[in-house]
Order: sequence, then C-alpha cells, then structure tokens
Amino acid sequence: QVQLVESGGGLVQVGGSLRLSCAASGRTFSSNTMGWFRQAPGKERQFVAAISWSGSKMYADSVKGRFTISRDNVKNTVYLQMNSLEPEDTAVYSCAVKSGFGGATISTLYNYWGQGTQVTVSS
Repeated sequence: QVQLVESGGGLVQVGGSLRLSCAASGRTFSSNTMGWFRQAPGKERQFVAAISWSGSKMYADSVKGRFTISRDNVKNTVYLQMNSLEPEDTAVYSCAVKSGFGGATISTLYNYWGQGTQVTVSS
C-alpha cells in the first residue's frame, strides 16, 4: 500500500502562485512516476504534469511555462509550483503514483491516489 497526502491548495487571485506538495509513504515503487491531475466541477479528470524517478518531466499544454513539477526522492515527495494562475486552473488537484514513465498522462494507469487539494483562482 502507498499513502499519498497532498497539501498547499487554497484561494489565490489571478496571476498568483501556489505550491502543492504530495508526500508518499508506505511501499513505493523503486522506479515510480509521480503525477498531478486535476478535476474541475462537471469536467473529467485532466492530466497536469508528471515526473519520473530520474527526473524526466511531462506537462499538459495548458500549463507549460506556468507550472513546474519537481521531486525529492529522499523525502518521497513531489511538488507542483504553479505560477500565473488563471481562473481555468480552479480544480481539485490530486497526486498519483505508478510504476514506470510510460503512459504518464493516462490516469487509469496510476495505482495510488491522494485525496486531493482544492485550488481556487479568483478573478
């Protein structure tokens, strides 16, 4: 079992920044990929960003240049630095973990999920 706990969400104005964290505990894969997804009310879950154990990164087009994913393998923690936030970024953000980097944008390939943290961007 893997437990994932997100933190750092909140209310921010347009153009502001937030930094999300996701700490993993329990049995973690030796070469895991950690990803961030988001889901807005009435919409499907959407891929945001992913990072492999070795540091390869992938981003959704909608967040490229604004969001940065990083990780600390010693702490088993992944971060999502979100800058220049827009109202369209409002959603519940969840982190997830899977083995390997292939298919990192596909939510159904992730094995474990956190409970999510709300991000609200006000205009």
